[in-house]
Amino acid sequence: MTLLLALGAAGLTLLALSLLFDGILEGIFGGLFGGLLNGLFDGLLSLPVIAGFLSMLGFGGAIVQGTTGAGLAAALASGGLAGLVAAWLTWKFSRSLMQDRTDPTPRGDDLIGTTGSVVTAIPAGGYGEVLLRHAGHTVKYAAKSAAPVAQGTEIWVEATLSTSSVTVRPVERP
Repeated sequence: MTLLLALGAAGLTLLALSLLFDGILEGIFGGLFGGLLNGLFDGLLSLPVIAGFLSMLGFGGAIVQGTTGAGLAAALASGGLAGLVAAWLTWKFSRSLMQDRTDPTPRGDDLIGTTGSVVTAIPAGGYGEVLLRHAGHTVKYAAKSAAPVAQGTEIWVEATLSTSSVTVRPVERP
């Protein structure tokens, strides 16, 4: 049983190391045989998958041996089966996480054409502050305008000057 518990502990240690050294094993095996292993196994040689297999092999085998009194061979066989299931589930879960798509990261040019309001008055040719809605958040930007703009005025963004400043003009309503 000591061997099985040691295998389970080694699997947990490998899982902790995989959190620290993410992608190292994939990089090592990805370069072997001209990348053939990476294409054949498609993530099956990742540290989390190997750690899941090793942990379940050890702890599953120890549980079987401890509860049934079976020999080491039977404990290793049942632990190996549990390890294969854990490795497959880990592989499927990590693949689904890697294929998750997100919206593109907002860029500064995405602000052009948005409206907002002046928080700090903008002097002619100088800087003030405006509140804009960007990517679902209200964000304060430094704002520059050719004409003076009073506090509380609704504005329209004409251009982005930097990641934190914009050029604005007042919204004209008929």
